[in-house]
Amino acid sequence: MRVYLPSTLNGLARILRDRELGPVPLTAYAVTPALREWYASADLEELEYAAMSDAAKASLRLLADDPEAPSRRVVIVAEVPDKAVTNAVGDLVHAEDRAVVRVSEPIPFNKIVSGHIDDAEAEPDVRAARAAIEAADAGDEDARFTVDGASGHDLMWYATQELQHLFP
Repeated sequence: MRVYLPSTLNGLARILRDRELGPVPLTAYAVTPALREWYASADLEELEYAAMSDAAKASLRLLADDPEAPSRRVVIVAEVPDKAVTNAVGDLVHAEDRAVVRVSEPIPFNKIVSGHIDDAEAEPDVRAARAAIEAADAGDEDARFTVDGASGHDLMWYATQELQHLFP
């Protein structure tokens, strides 16, 4: 199953160092039955984009918890065995949680498909969004608008062999 894992640049540096994603359980996003039901008219590509977008928003929460991390959203895409993935529908907290899953096994680096990372130009909007995400989650409309400003930036695609070049 293809999963989308929220991260930060600091988290990505650890993944590159450790050559795996862990510790488990890992929170990820995927095309789940709940996502399919919510987005019934979408094809697989649109559903995968929705799951990745949800992971990008979750990356903002990780950034809010890591003041040392650069203000760039990171999503790691990986292929994991179906048996290692469970739906987490009972854990619904945020609107995007209809795509949330739990991964019960560490993900070796060779199972990573790609990385998706904000370009440096997105940093001002991501910085504002990371500061507003908690208020947005609490229902503040102005904060939601700020968070949506970060969503207006497309994440840049990186092949796994290119990820190391993000770090000087």
